[in-house]
Amino acid sequence: MDSGSFDAYDVPADPQGTGQSSDGTGRRVPGVPAPRALATEAVHAGRDDLARQGVHAPPIDLSTTYPSYDSRGEAARIDAFATDGAEPEGPPVYGRLGNPTVARFETALARLEGTESAVAFATGMAALSAVLLVRSAMGLRHVVAVRPLYGCSDHLLTAGLLGSEVTWVDPAGIADALRPDTGLVMVESPANPTLAELDLRAVAHACGSVPLLADNTFATPVLQHPVEQGARLVLHSATKYLGGHGDVMGGVVACDEEFAGRLRQVRFATGGVLHPLAGYLLLRGLSTLPVRVRAASSTAAELAGRLAADPRVTRVHYPRIGGAMVAFEVAGDPHDVIEGVRLITPAVSLGSVDTLIQHPASISHRIVDADDRRGAGVSDRLLRLSVGLEDVEDLWADLDRALGTAPGPGRVLREAAVANR
Repeated sequence: MDSGSFDAYDVPADPQGTGQSSDGTGRRVPGVPAPRALATEAVHAGRDDLARQGVHAPPIDLSTTYPSYDSRGEAARIDAFATDGAEPEGPPVYGRLGNPTVARFETALARLEGTESAVAFATGMAALSAVLLVRSAMGLRHVVAVRPLYGCSDHLLTAGLLGSEVTWVDPAGIADALRPDTGLVMVESPANPTLAELDLRAVAHACGSVPLLADNTFATPVLQHPVEQGARLVLHSATKYLGGHGDVMGGVVACDEEFAGRLRQVRFATGGVLHPLAGYLLLRGLSTLPVRVRAASSTAAELAGRLAADPRVTRVHYPRIGGAMVAFEVAGDPHDVIEGVRLITPAVSLGSVDTLIQHPASISHRIVDADDRRGAGVSDRLLRLSVGLEDVEDLWADLDRALGTAPGPGRVLREAAVANR
């Protein structure tokens, strides 16, 4: 793959032109720096004030509550929050209302995604739940969605656990599926686990005035900015690439400030807050995000090419935009491959510095009805590989050994990404 495809995007430090940047609480203050490249933003966003404070590493604020002798002022700030969900001015109030360390991560992620704001949650599923609750509270319970999605996202929508109703469509059917009570269109591109890609600009056009929620967990802002293509909401399971080391859970929605205010109100009411230590780890993870994604993507592209040429593999899925995920179908028993790896870790999740492999039909998408799962392209022979930072030759040796000797007619399902590496 051409290494140029992984060049850093230029992300506006102030995408809405408000003349603001971050201060020590992650909020925004006058005096924005010039637009900076993604790699620079990843290192400095949310940390711009540290040198002025005389510290180098961001502080971790573990307080759950904060003293105040001005109870009238506290009442006014809480009333203001209840009105529009804006972050209270002045010192923090209570950990469920907001935390300075978490706010730094939110500021940084918003800068990387090119949005006004971002709101962090305890997990990616808590973040998605908050989005659904915001729309449901407005009487907009209907969701239009395109499969495949992450299995638990699929289940949350299908089961109607939050009172929502979902209509599953192909991308071409989005416009016809919209109703007066449609509150959201949800897609994931590249999709979990097949890595299918959508034309987000065309999808956003089909949505009309209905907000498009794009799950950008697999691509990350290193490879794709959904808001530039018309998405209003960008969802991340921060547990994955944003954290990047398999040691922190979190979720985040990047969006405009109006929607962010509603999300903060839901977060306050439901309690799905991100722990400050998790906020610190996620902020630290962002600083190496471009380097990690580019390095792992280079290795993934090489592995995809080798798998595509291997007679023991019947199909390879790899996105045209690149990335560190590879999905492939084997001629033999996929469970034998899972049992056969030694260097690669057989485990759910993805986006860590070490390589993981899993069988979606057994784990991440087991909760999806089998017919729906297969209809979305998640075959029983599909394996999902999250490529880490190990040497490509060591990873290939492990895969080669795990694949065994089972023959199969090689066939590749992708456009030109492998051929053009």
